[in-house]
Amino acid sequence: MSVNVSIRPCADYAPEHVEAAIAAALEPLGGLDWVKPGMTVAIKTNLISRMAPESAAVTHPECLAALTRLLIRRGARVVAGDSSGGPFNAAWIHAVYSGAGMSAVTKAGGELNNDFDTMEAVFPEGKTVKRFPYTAWLHRADAIIDFAKLKTHGMANMTCAVKNFFGSIPGTRKPEMHYMHQSLEEFCSMLCDLALYNAPRLTLVDAVDCMEGNGPSHGTPRHMGAIIAADTPFNADLVCAHLIGLDATDAPTVAESIARGLCPADWRGLDISGDVEAFAIPDFKKPPRNRNINFSSQSPWLRAFLRRGFGTGPKINRGMCVGCGKCAGVCPAGAARVLKGKARIDAKKCIRCFCCQEFCPKGAITVHRPLLARITAK
Repeated sequence: MSVNVSIRPCADYAPEHVEAAIAAALEPLGGLDWVKPGMTVAIKTNLISRMAPESAAVTHPECLAALTRLLIRRGARVVAGDSSGGPFNAAWIHAVYSGAGMSAVTKAGGELNNDFDTMEAVFPEGKTVKRFPYTAWLHRADAIIDFAKLKTHGMANMTCAVKNFFGSIPGTRKPEMHYMHQSLEEFCSMLCDLALYNAPRLTLVDAVDCMEGNGPSHGTPRHMGAIIAADTPFNADLVCAHLIGLDATDAPTVAESIARGLCPADWRGLDISGDVEAFAIPDFKKPPRNRNINFSSQSPWLRAFLRRGFGTGPKINRGMCVGCGKCAGVCPAGAARVLKGKARIDAKKCIRCFCCQEFCPKGAITVHRPLLARITAK
Protein backbone atom coordinates (compact mmCIF):
# COMPACT_ATOMS: atom_id res chain seq x y z
CA MET A 1 0.00 0.00 0.00
CA SER A 2 1.23 3.47 -0.89
CA VAL A 3 0.91 5.73 2.15
CA ASN A 4 0.00 9.40 1.61
CA VAL A 5 0.07 10.63 5.20
CA SER A 6 1.59 9.28 8.40
CA ILE A 7 0.85 10.61 11.88
CA ARG A 8 2.73 9.69 15.05
CA PRO A 9 2.60 10.86 18.68
CA CYS A 10 5.21 13.24 20.05
CA ALA A 11 4.63 14.25 23.66
CA ASP A 12 6.99 17.24 23.75
CA TYR A 13 10.03 18.83 22.15
CA ALA A 14 12.67 16.81 23.97
CA PRO A 15 15.26 16.07 21.24
CA GLU A 16 15.08 12.30 21.65
CA HIS A 17 11.27 12.33 21.48
CA VAL A 18 11.15 14.52 18.38
CA GLU A 19 13.75 12.51 16.49
CA ALA A 20 12.01 9.23 17.28
CA ALA A 21 8.64 10.64 16.23
CA ILE A 22 9.96 12.01 12.92
CA ALA A 23 11.70 8.72 12.11
CA ALA A 24 8.52 6.80 12.95
CA ALA A 25 6.35 9.13 10.85
CA LEU A 26 8.71 8.83 7.87
CA GLU A 27 8.97 5.05 7.92
CA PRO A 28 5.60 4.30 6.21
CA LEU A 29 6.53 6.73 3.43
CA GLY A 30 9.83 4.97 2.79
CA GLY A 31 11.93 6.91 5.26
CA LEU A 32 14.80 8.91 3.81
CA ASP A 33 15.99 6.26 1.38
CA TRP A 34 15.81 8.80 -1.45
CA VAL A 35 18.56 10.92 0.13
CA LYS A 36 21.94 10.34 -1.52
CA PRO A 37 25.37 11.34 -0.20
CA GLY A 38 26.39 14.80 -1.33
CA MET A 39 22.85 16.06 -1.90
CA THR A 40 21.93 19.54 -0.70
CA VAL A 41 18.57 19.37 1.04
CA ALA A 42 16.74 22.63 1.82
CA ILE A 43 14.40 22.59 4.80
CA LYS A 44 11.75 25.24 4.21
CA THR A 45 10.64 26.09 7.72
CA ASN A 46 8.02 28.54 8.99
CA LEU A 47 9.66 31.61 10.53
CA ILE A 48 6.90 34.18 10.50
CA SER A 49 9.00 36.68 12.44
CA ARG A 50 11.42 36.87 15.35
CA MET A 51 9.26 34.84 17.71
CA ALA A 52 10.35 32.35 20.34
CA PRO A 53 9.57 28.66 19.81
CA GLU A 54 7.34 28.67 22.91
CA SER A 55 4.92 31.00 21.11
CA ALA A 56 3.94 28.17 18.73
CA ALA A 57 4.28 30.70 15.89
CA VAL A 58 7.31 29.03 14.27
CA THR A 59 8.35 25.51 13.40
CA HIS A 60 10.07 24.37 16.57
CA PRO A 61 13.88 24.34 16.19
CA GLU A 62 14.15 20.93 17.83
CA CYS A 63 12.06 19.52 14.98
CA LEU A 64 14.45 21.05 12.47
CA ALA A 65 17.49 19.84 14.40
CA ALA A 66 16.14 16.29 14.56
CA LEU A 67 15.46 16.20 10.82
CA THR A 68 18.90 17.69 10.18
CA ARG A 69 20.57 14.88 12.12
CA LEU A 70 18.61 12.24 10.19
CA LEU A 71 19.57 13.79 6.85
CA ILE A 72 23.24 14.21 7.75
CA ARG A 73 23.43 10.52 8.65
CA ARG A 74 22.42 9.90 5.04
CA GLY A 75 25.31 12.06 3.83
CA ALA A 76 23.31 15.16 2.90
CA ARG A 77 24.25 18.79 3.28
CA VAL A 78 21.36 20.49 5.08
CA VAL A 79 20.34 24.15 4.73
CA ALA A 80 17.35 25.49 6.68
CA GLY A 81 15.70 28.86 6.25
CA ASP A 82 12.75 31.04 5.34
CA SER A 83 11.89 34.53 4.14
CA SER A 84 9.71 36.06 6.83
CA GLY A 85 7.93 39.39 6.63
CA GLY A 86 10.51 42.17 6.23
CA PRO A 87 13.61 42.55 4.07
CA PHE A 88 15.23 39.42 2.70
CA ASN A 89 18.76 40.26 3.79
CA ALA A 90 21.34 38.98 6.24
CA ALA A 91 20.70 41.48 9.03
CA TRP A 92 16.95 40.92 9.15
CA ILE A 93 16.86 37.16 8.60
CA HIS A 94 19.67 36.39 11.04
CA ALA A 95 17.80 38.36 13.70
CA VAL A 96 14.78 36.16 12.98
CA TYR A 97 16.98 33.05 13.19
CA SER A 98 18.25 34.18 16.58
CA GLY A 99 14.82 34.91 18.01
CA ALA A 100 13.39 31.61 16.78
CA GLY A 101 16.17 29.48 18.29
CA MET A 102 17.54 28.35 14.94
CA SER A 103 21.01 27.79 16.38
CA ALA A 104 19.71 24.28 17.11
CA VAL A 105 20.12 23.53 13.40
CA THR A 106 23.79 24.51 13.32
CA LYS A 107 24.44 22.55 16.52
CA ALA A 108 22.98 19.53 14.75
CA GLY A 109 25.46 19.97 11.88
CA GLY A 110 23.27 21.88 9.44
CA GLU A 111 23.49 25.39 8.01
CA LEU A 112 21.18 28.38 8.16
CA ASN A 113 20.51 29.89 4.76
CA ASN A 114 22.86 32.77 4.06
CA ASP A 115 22.04 33.09 0.35
CA PHE A 116 19.84 36.15 -0.15
CA ASP A 117 19.81 36.20 -3.94
CA THR A 118 16.43 36.45 -5.62
CA MET A 119 15.30 35.41 -9.06
CA GLU A 120 12.22 35.39 -11.26
CA ALA A 121 10.54 32.01 -11.26
CA VAL A 122 8.89 30.97 -14.51
CA PHE A 123 6.04 28.51 -14.10
CA PRO A 124 3.90 28.21 -17.24
CA GLU A 125 1.90 25.41 -15.61
CA GLY A 126 0.61 27.78 -12.94
CA LYS A 127 -3.11 28.49 -12.85
CA THR A 128 -2.90 31.93 -11.19
CA VAL A 129 0.78 32.89 -11.32
CA LYS A 130 3.17 32.00 -14.12
CA ARG A 131 6.01 34.36 -13.09
CA PHE A 132 6.84 35.52 -9.59
CA PRO A 133 9.79 36.66 -7.45
CA TYR A 134 11.54 33.77 -5.74
CA THR A 135 14.22 33.13 -3.12
CA ALA A 136 17.07 31.54 -5.08
CA TRP A 137 18.41 29.34 -2.26
CA LEU A 138 15.50 26.94 -2.71
CA HIS A 139 16.13 26.72 -6.45
CA ARG A 140 19.77 25.77 -5.81
CA ALA A 141 18.95 22.80 -3.56
CA ASP A 142 18.73 19.26 -4.89
CA ALA A 143 15.56 18.65 -2.87
CA ILE A 144 13.19 20.65 -0.69
CA ILE A 145 11.53 19.45 2.50
CA ASP A 146 8.50 21.44 3.61
CA PHE A 147 8.47 21.57 7.45
CA ALA A 148 5.34 23.52 8.34
CA LYS A 149 3.65 24.59 11.56
CA LEU A 150 -0.07 23.97 12.10
CA LYS A 151 -1.74 27.29 12.99
CA THR A 152 -4.86 29.33 12.46
CA HIS A 153 -4.73 32.24 10.03
CA GLY A 154 -6.80 35.42 9.79
CA MET A 155 -7.20 35.34 6.02
CA ALA A 156 -6.96 31.66 5.09
CA ASN A 157 -8.29 30.25 8.42
CA MET A 158 -5.43 27.72 8.44
CA THR A 159 -1.76 28.05 7.60
CA CYS A 160 0.18 24.84 7.22
CA ALA A 161 2.04 22.98 4.48
CA VAL A 162 0.71 24.77 1.37
CA LYS A 163 0.83 28.30 2.75
CA ASN A 164 4.33 27.68 4.09
CA PHE A 165 5.56 28.27 0.55
CA PHE A 166 4.49 31.90 0.66
CA GLY A 167 7.85 32.13 2.42
CA SER A 168 9.52 31.35 -0.90
CA ILE A 169 8.55 34.89 -1.96
CA PRO A 170 11.17 37.47 -0.86
CA GLY A 171 9.83 39.26 2.21
CA THR A 172 9.31 42.76 0.84
CA ARG A 173 7.60 41.36 -2.28
CA LYS A 174 4.85 39.63 -0.28
CA PRO A 175 2.59 42.72 -0.07
CA GLU A 176 2.83 42.98 -3.85
CA MET A 177 1.51 39.42 -4.16
CA HIS A 178 -1.34 40.22 -1.78
CA TYR A 179 -2.29 43.27 -3.79
CA MET A 180 -2.15 41.43 -7.11
CA HIS A 181 -4.37 38.62 -5.78
CA GLN A 182 -6.91 40.35 -3.56
CA SER A 183 -9.73 37.83 -3.50
CA LEU A 184 -9.39 34.95 -1.05
CA GLU A 185 -9.92 32.36 -3.76
CA GLU A 186 -7.32 33.86 -6.08
CA PHE A 187 -4.79 34.27 -3.27
CA CYS A 188 -5.17 30.63 -2.22
CA SER A 189 -4.91 29.53 -5.83
CA MET A 190 -1.62 31.43 -6.00
CA LEU A 191 -0.45 29.56 -2.87
CA CYS A 192 -1.21 26.25 -4.55
CA ASP A 193 0.83 27.35 -7.56
CA LEU A 194 3.76 28.15 -5.27
CA ALA A 195 3.54 24.72 -3.63
CA LEU A 196 3.45 23.03 -7.03
CA TYR A 197 6.43 25.03 -8.27
CA ASN A 198 8.51 24.20 -5.19
CA ALA A 199 7.55 20.52 -5.50
CA PRO A 200 8.81 19.41 -2.07
CA ARG A 201 10.21 15.90 -1.94
CA LEU A 202 8.68 15.48 1.50
CA THR A 203 6.27 17.35 3.73
CA LEU A 204 6.40 17.40 7.52
CA VAL A 205 4.17 19.23 10.01
CA ASP A 206 5.05 20.26 13.54
CA ALA A 207 1.74 19.63 15.30
CA VAL A 208 3.20 19.02 18.75
CA ASP A 209 2.10 22.45 19.94
CA CYS A 210 -0.15 24.20 17.43
CA MET A 211 -1.60 27.70 17.47
CA GLU A 212 -5.30 28.43 17.88
CA GLY A 213 -7.25 31.68 18.05
CA ASN A 214 -5.56 34.85 16.78
CA GLY A 215 -3.05 33.08 14.52
CA PRO A 216 -0.67 32.98 12.80
CA SER A 217 1.46 35.04 15.18
CA HIS A 218 -0.44 35.99 18.34
CA GLY A 219 -2.76 33.09 19.00
CA THR A 220 -2.59 30.64 21.89
CA PRO A 221 -0.48 27.46 21.91
CA ARG A 222 -2.61 24.30 21.89
CA HIS A 223 -1.06 20.91 22.47
CA MET A 224 -1.88 18.26 19.87
CA GLY A 225 1.14 16.02 20.39
CA ALA A 226 1.72 14.90 16.81
CA ILE A 227 4.30 14.83 14.04
CA ILE A 228 2.83 14.44 10.55
CA ALA A 229 4.60 13.31 7.38
CA ALA A 230 3.04 13.39 3.92
CA ASP A 231 3.88 12.81 0.29
CA THR A 232 2.50 16.23 -0.73
CA PRO A 233 1.63 19.46 1.06
CA PHE A 234 -1.92 19.19 -0.30
CA ASN A 235 -2.53 15.85 1.38
CA ALA A 236 -0.94 17.12 4.58
CA ASP A 237 -3.27 20.12 4.68
CA LEU A 238 -6.34 17.99 4.01
CA VAL A 239 -5.63 15.97 7.16
CA CYS A 240 -4.54 18.99 9.20
CA ALA A 241 -7.75 20.85 8.42
CA HIS A 242 -9.72 17.94 9.85
CA LEU A 243 -7.49 17.83 12.93
CA ILE A 244 -8.47 21.39 13.87
CA GLY A 245 -12.14 21.04 12.97
CA LEU A 246 -12.18 22.66 9.52
CA ASP A 247 -13.85 21.34 6.40
CA ALA A 248 -12.96 22.28 2.84
CA THR A 249 -15.24 25.31 2.78
CA ASP A 250 -13.51 26.62 5.90
CA ALA A 251 -9.98 26.06 4.55
CA PRO A 252 -9.75 27.73 1.12
CA THR A 253 -6.30 26.34 0.31
CA VAL A 254 -7.78 22.87 0.80
CA ALA A 255 -10.85 23.76 -1.26
CA GLU A 256 -8.60 24.92 -4.11
CA SER A 257 -6.49 21.76 -3.86
CA ILE A 258 -9.62 19.62 -4.08
CA ALA A 259 -10.94 21.61 -7.05
CA ARG A 260 -7.68 21.04 -8.91
CA GLY A 261 -7.56 17.33 -8.08
CA LEU A 262 -4.40 17.76 -5.99
CA CYS A 263 -5.94 15.84 -3.08
CA PRO A 264 -9.15 13.85 -2.49
CA ALA A 265 -12.38 15.58 -1.50
CA ASP A 266 -12.24 13.96 1.93
CA TRP A 267 -9.30 13.05 4.17
CA ARG A 268 -10.65 9.52 4.47
CA GLY A 269 -9.85 9.07 0.78
CA LEU A 270 -6.14 9.10 1.64
CA ASP A 271 -4.00 6.12 2.58
CA ILE A 272 -3.06 7.02 6.15
CA SER A 273 -0.74 5.35 8.62
CA GLY A 274 -1.73 6.14 12.21
CA ASP A 275 -4.90 7.09 14.04
CA VAL A 276 -5.93 10.57 12.88
CA GLU A 277 -8.93 10.76 15.18
CA ALA A 278 -6.74 10.22 18.24
CA PHE A 279 -5.22 13.68 17.63
CA ALA A 280 -8.27 15.60 16.36
CA ILE A 281 -9.33 18.66 18.40
CA PRO A 282 -12.93 19.54 17.46
CA ASP A 283 -13.02 22.58 19.78
CA PHE A 284 -9.85 24.08 18.34
CA LYS A 285 -10.38 27.86 18.50
CA LYS A 286 -10.49 29.29 15.01
CA PRO A 287 -10.60 32.89 13.77
CA PRO A 288 -13.98 34.22 12.58
CA ARG A 289 -14.86 32.66 9.28
CA ASN A 290 -13.73 34.81 6.38
CA ARG A 291 -16.43 34.66 3.72
CA ASN A 292 -14.61 37.09 1.41
CA ILE A 293 -17.86 38.52 0.07
CA ASN A 294 -17.13 40.94 -2.76
CA PHE A 295 -20.51 42.72 -3.08
CA SER A 296 -19.25 44.33 -6.31
CA SER A 297 -22.49 43.75 -8.21
CA GLN A 298 -24.68 45.42 -5.58
CA SER A 299 -25.80 49.05 -5.48
CA PRO A 300 -23.43 51.32 -3.52
CA TRP A 301 -25.75 51.75 -0.51
CA LEU A 302 -26.53 48.04 -0.31
CA ARG A 303 -22.87 47.16 -0.80
CA ALA A 304 -21.92 49.44 2.11
CA PHE A 305 -24.61 47.91 4.33
CA LEU A 306 -23.59 44.34 3.52
CA ARG A 307 -19.91 45.00 4.02
CA ARG A 308 -20.56 46.71 7.36
CA GLY A 309 -22.91 43.98 8.51
CA PHE A 310 -21.27 40.85 7.12
CA GLY A 311 -17.74 41.65 5.96
CA THR A 312 -14.96 40.19 8.09
CA GLY A 313 -12.04 42.57 8.64
CA PRO A 314 -9.18 43.55 10.95
CA LYS A 315 -10.04 45.21 14.27
CA ILE A 316 -7.59 47.23 16.37
CA ASN A 317 -7.48 47.01 20.15
CA ARG A 318 -6.55 50.61 20.93
CA GLY A 319 -5.47 49.72 24.45
CA MET A 320 -2.87 47.25 23.14
CA CYS A 321 -1.74 49.32 20.13
CA VAL A 322 1.56 51.15 20.71
CA GLY A 323 1.55 53.06 17.43
CA CYS A 324 4.68 51.37 16.09
CA GLY A 325 3.50 51.65 12.47
CA LYS A 326 4.30 48.04 11.54
CA CYS A 327 0.79 47.60 10.15
CA ALA A 328 1.21 50.64 7.91
CA GLY A 329 4.54 49.31 6.70
CA VAL A 330 3.18 45.93 5.60
CA CYS A 331 -0.26 46.98 4.29
CA PRO A 332 -0.24 46.42 0.49
CA ALA A 333 -3.31 48.62 -0.05
CA GLY A 334 -2.18 51.59 2.03
CA ALA A 335 -5.24 51.18 4.26
CA ALA A 336 -3.36 51.25 7.58
CA ARG A 337 -1.79 54.34 9.10
CA VAL A 338 -0.89 55.74 12.50
CA LEU A 339 -2.85 58.77 13.68
CA LYS A 340 -2.29 60.38 17.09
CA GLY A 341 -0.20 57.48 18.25
CA LYS A 342 -2.67 54.74 17.35
CA ALA A 343 -3.21 52.62 14.26
CA ARG A 344 -6.19 53.25 11.99
CA ILE A 345 -7.50 51.15 9.12
CA ASP A 346 -9.49 52.64 6.27
CA ALA A 347 -12.21 50.06 5.66
CA LYS A 348 -12.81 51.35 2.12
CA LYS A 349 -9.20 50.70 1.13
CA CYS A 350 -8.75 47.47 3.11
CA ILE A 351 -8.46 44.35 0.92
CA ARG A 352 -8.74 42.01 3.93
CA CYS A 353 -5.40 40.29 3.46
CA PHE A 354 -4.83 40.52 7.25
CA CYS A 355 -1.13 41.32 6.85
CA CYS A 356 -1.59 43.91 9.61
CA GLN A 357 -2.99 41.25 11.95
CA GLU A 358 -0.27 38.78 11.04
CA PHE A 359 2.64 41.12 11.67
CA CYS A 360 1.40 43.27 14.55
CA PRO A 361 4.16 42.78 17.17
CA LYS A 362 1.73 43.31 20.06
CA GLY A 363 -1.15 41.16 18.85
CA ALA A 364 -3.34 44.28 18.94
CA ILE A 365 -5.15 43.43 15.68
CA THR A 366 -7.66 40.61 15.49
CA VAL A 367 -10.08 39.24 12.91
CA HIS A 368 -13.44 40.91 13.50
CA ARG A 369 -16.79 39.46 12.51
CA PRO A 370 -19.62 42.00 12.69
CA LEU A 371 -22.52 41.49 15.10
CA LEU A 372 -25.09 41.03 12.32
CA ALA A 373 -23.07 38.23 10.80
CA ARG A 374 -22.74 36.52 14.17
CA ILE A 375 -26.46 36.80 14.88
CA THR A 376 -27.63 35.49 11.50
CA ALA A 377 -25.23 32.53 11.73
CA LYS A 378 -26.91 31.25 14.90
